[in-house]
Amino acid sequence: MTAPTGSHASALISRRAVLSTSLVTGAVAFLPGAAAASGRLAPKRVARFAHMTDVHVQPEKAAGEGFAAALAHAQSLPDRPDFVIFGGDNVMNVDGAKGADRADVQLQTWRRAVQNELSVPSYICVGNHDVLRMHPTDGKAWAVDAFGTPDRFYAFERNGWKFVVLDSTSPRDGGYKGALDDPQFEWLAGELAATPATTPVLIVSHIPIISACAYFDGENEKSGDWRVPGAWMHLDARRLKDLFARHANVRLCLSGHIHLVDQVMYNGVTYCCNGAVSGGWWGGPYHECTNGYGVVDLYDDGSFRNEYVTFAWTPRE
Repeated sequence: MTAPTGSHASALISRRAVLSTSLVTGAVAFLPGAAAASGRLAPKRVARFAHMTDVHVQPEKAAGEGFAAALAHAQSLPDRPDFVIFGGDNVMNVDGAKGADRADVQLQTWRRAVQNELSVPSYICVGNHDVLRMHPTDGKAWAVDAFGTPDRFYAFERNGWKFVVLDSTSPRDGGYKGALDDPQFEWLAGELAATPATTPVLIVSHIPIISACAYFDGENEKSGDWRVPGAWMHLDARRLKDLFARHANVRLCLSGHIHLVDQVMYNGVTYCCNGAVSGGWWGGPYHECTNGYGVVDLYDDGSFRNEYVTFAWTPRE
């Protein structure tokens, strides 16, 4: 899961550009200074990572260079992330027949940027556009092999936190919906049951489990009622939130997919949709979202901070 170490493309971005980066707060789990004011010890940060989702790398539109610029940007921050979690839709579109015929060149573009520009460990979530020909078994097996993940869903521990990476793409009727299959849900329930209540849990899915921005991805109110497609947000969100309600240590759920930025807190769990590295698929901003990624700080008391960090990128043909 650890990305190979390569040369750092410092030429892609200057320190001044990093320092002038736009920071948009995505979620704050505690207020700085509040602990000191109350006489309590401030929580200790135990990890910082970049959540880079919806890269949609492709040979066109200089997307490989844009991805490399994002990697350089994150690693040039004054307070550099310890690792990266890629949130899915890593390549442009191997899920359809046309994109699948170009799967090799898309994957080569991805691997070249990672090998040359990334010098910290990484973990990868599989998105809907990463599933070859949207095949429920062979297509997902291709993604696991292509990105070198332990499986299509998996868990790991780091710095006192439990990370759970889900496969939220459920192929159906030639398309897909956001949902966990039954074996994966049972696995997740078992993982949470086996995790000590004192260990905070962070969940990564490509498709949002609960989201506000999904309402604005398309004219979802044009029928006269709000209708959010099942491919936009998890159809099994009710079952998942009921599961999380039995485990108070589930603190944060990160997602992408929508190419928009939001934060929703429901029943003690914070859900953050962290935009898109590609913005509008490397064609400029998508609605209110410009090219960027999440920077997440985790603390020893189970609190966290999530910020959406933008980087300068001029669209190219």
